[in-house]
Amino acid sequence: MSQANGMNYAPQGKPRPVVGTGEYAVAAMSLEHGHIYGMCNGLIEAGATLKWVYDPDPDKVRKFVAAYPQVRAADSEQQILQDPEVSLVAAAAIPCDRGPLGVKVMEHGKDYFTDKTPFTTLEQLEEAKRTVEATGRKYAVYYSERLHVESAVFAGQLIRDGAIGRVVQVLGLGPHRLNAPQRPDWFYEKAKYGGILCDIGSHQIEQFLFYAGCADAQVLQSKVANYGSKAYAELEDYGDATLVGDNGATNYFRVDWLTPGGLSSWGDGRTIILGTNGYIELRKYVDLARNAGGDHLYMANGEGEYHLELAGKVGYPYFGELILDSIHRTEIAMSQAHTFKAAELCLKAQASAVRIE
Repeated sequence: MSQANGMNYAPQGKPRPVVGTGEYAVAAMSLEHGHIYGMCNGLIEAGATLKWVYDPDPDKVRKFVAAYPQVRAADSEQQILQDPEVSLVAAAAIPCDRGPLGVKVMEHGKDYFTDKTPFTTLEQLEEAKRTVEATGRKYAVYYSERLHVESAVFAGQLIRDGAIGRVVQVLGLGPHRLNAPQRPDWFYEKAKYGGILCDIGSHQIEQFLFYAGCADAQVLQSKVANYGSKAYAELEDYGDATLVGDNGATNYFRVDWLTPGGLSSWGDGRTIILGTNGYIELRKYVDLARNAGGDHLYMANGEGEYHLELAGKVGYPYFGELILDSIHRTEIAMSQAHTFKAAELCLKAQASAVRIE
């Protein structure tokens, strides 16, 4: 996956508009990570009108406008924040800047949709909580490895329908390809990216809370290391953690920047969900050495064994639900409590991690 080409981060699905043309305007800013393209694709497919884009880097803006010709380049953040037609601002800032930007957006009366990880410190999280309470606005997070993966969406539907019984354990594997020369400087500064468990670990913890139905969890142990990236002293290229949920479900996850060059995908992301009456395995991005396509779901339960190829068959309901939540002030897409709890736990896992030398 190339950092240079943001569209490589941008899943596309079938348009499923929940609003008419021009009824719900959004803007994009802070284009530091290519995930902004996936975020905007999802919103547009759900019917949003992408009105503005702003970034201080004109090259980033030019590339964005080339991908979305309908968007207008704003002269400043303020032009977006002061536009009464804009209901939501999507942003993929440097991780350490995401929390403060969200506070600013909400204080201007708009909902905020940020790339993960949403914070790099607990202090930023607490400030966002206070601002949500004071303004009534939403602080939404693009936990893409569940929200923008069709096999992951369908797994949630199967669990909701009781296909594997009560979920008792979630195992998450989140390897990523480093592509070191293509990464920006901030990627290698821990104060800016937050650490590996804070960053890509946030996906894993959010999935655990969702699939296992936990409102809270405890971090039992966590570890980080730099095994293969010694040229970048502040980079953590490996991390893992164990959690137990408030309902007794358990979680182990591993994340790393160690994807080999010969793999056909940027990472062999997998999730295994154990229930009292079966289990599900997601092979999200590749079915190793058999199928270069993603979105494979394997399941065994009391009725039999199943392999479902789900690419192009499920869609991404989160984005339409987010728009409707923004309009109606509901919490169908994701509750604010869940959003913040996933962020809190990844920060705690990072803070308590044992550093392996």
